[in-house]
Amino acid sequence: MAKVGIVGASGYAGAELLRLAAGHPDLDVAVATGDTQAGTAVGELYPSLAAAYGDLTFTAAEPAALDGVDLVFLALPHGASQALVPDLAHRVGHIVDMAADFRLRDPALYPEWYGEAHACPQWLDRFAYGLPELFRPQIEAADHVAAPGCYVTAAALALAPLVRSGFVEPTGVVVDAASGVSGAGRGPQPHLTFCAVDEGFSAYGLVGHRHTPEMEQATGASILFTPHLAPMNRGILATCYARPTDPACTTADARAVLDEAYADEQFVLVGDQPPSTKATLGSNMAHLTVAVDPRTGWVLVLAALDNLVKGAAGQAVQCANLLLGRPEGTGLPSAGVYP
Repeated sequence: MAKVGIVGASGYAGAELLRLAAGHPDLDVAVATGDTQAGTAVGELYPSLAAAYGDLTFTAAEPAALDGVDLVFLALPHGASQALVPDLAHRVGHIVDMAADFRLRDPALYPEWYGEAHACPQWLDRFAYGLPELFRPQIEAADHVAAPGCYVTAAALALAPLVRSGFVEPTGVVVDAASGVSGAGRGPQPHLTFCAVDEGFSAYGLVGHRHTPEMEQATGASILFTPHLAPMNRGILATCYARPTDPACTTADARAVLDEAYADEQFVLVGDQPPSTKATLGSNMAHLTVAVDPRTGWVLVLAALDNLVKGAAGQAVQCANLLLGRPEGTGLPSAGVYP
């Protein structure tokens, strides 16, 4: 049994980590921190977790309290992990960071896209990029992992095999993706109240969303990315457009590329029907489909996933399993919740 800590456990991604850990046969949550909720019982903040964590209380984040744990999940806002990692790495076996702090390989991208220089750029190459379906060998060889979030995971799973194989041009790629409201975190924000979100659908972060360079790094393509906010709790639906390198290619040709890429992947399902966020609810699955339109000359790839599972906590657990030498799918659901 691996002893783990969750720093930032009171947020939505942290709560999802607690839920998944409760059903994991090899993860024992020893520490769950949440500075704004320190002293609050886990079951009081999240009654859905009360039966699994009746005696666990959120604590303030103290690195010394994590001494000797096998693995720590960092479920913190961007920037917070940079202040913790240099000290924390000497106290614990492995780190899985769920923010963007260690995802980008080039430190020069941080001031350009995140508005400030990286606090410890010498640590960037010590973190593997945590998308197992595309970067498994690097994860298995690493001590620490920077797990990508929901938008990048959906776009990368959809596009990377087509770019890597040379099936599509790596320039002029368009990604339109919609996220559920939980992707913005648990903290109250005026534009995320029920009345602001219900019955609405809006775009944001036009021409310069900060996940763009990470998306390009993971796919190998130059991308125009536009995120949207959808009136739902969970889910990501990414619709991706690219130009084929061979104008005579067909949907069957494109489908063969994805089928080959994901033939042995337990958490990627390639199908004929357009994927639905509802079908992935509560699961660690990504559902994909692809089509080629000979009339306009576009390749269309769609991906759906649960932003809190495969797009956050489930992905982190998947990486943790690899770091800890467990079977990769241990404790992770492949069946969604319906209706």
